[in-house]
Amino acid sequence: MAKLYFRFGAMNSGKSTGLLQAAFNYEERGQRVLLAKPDVDTKGDSDVVSRLGMTRSVDFLIPAGASARKLFTAQAHGDDPDALLQHVDTAPVACLLVDEAQFLEPEQVDDLFRIAVLDNVPVLAYGIRTDFRTRAFPGSLRLLEIAHTVEELKTICRCGRKAIFNTRRIGDQVVFDGNQVAIDGQDVWYESLCGACYLEVSGGRLGN
Repeated sequence: MAKLYFRFGAMNSGKSTGLLQAAFNYEERGQRVLLAKPDVDTKGDSDVVSRLGMTRSVDFLIPAGASARKLFTAQAHGDDPDALLQHVDTAPVACLLVDEAQFLEPEQVDDLFRIAVLDNVPVLAYGIRTDFRTRAFPGSLRLLEIAHTVEELKTICRCGRKAIFNTRRIGDQVVFDGNQVAIDGQDVWYESLCGACYLEVSGGRLGN
């Protein structure tokens, strides 16, 4: 039976790079993979973007309220109603790779579990465990609850310790208010910190 894997880490822990490497490894052996991500992640539009500079287009985006399994099944069977050829014969899918999985809805995470168990296709989901307030993203929480295998991808804080939290910054100011989802970009950026450094910049508080 295939499994659902959740690989999580703070910002800059190599999640997208790991996903792209996994895709390369499968394809180097002549196997077909599908890449997906939630459409709320607007960074890179329909691309997976690694901080090392590597990019790759996803095979499908997952909108809010959509069935991740139905989208996967259509792509796996070579069906695309928006393409000039609405169906093409394709090889079986060896693996589904999902980037920014923290933005998935819990039911969409359940769909990933169904893909692994019922469709017998391994699913590798990559994402962040908690937001800038140290609160779990709904998608990540569900993955922690039901994934067969959970693996932490590690990165370091500016002090050299293992980073576990993400601070949100606007310019040089650390902020603790705002929507849970704010994509890294021109106005908003994130820094990965260890517990001690997070408490230092937050004045000793953990979230709101």
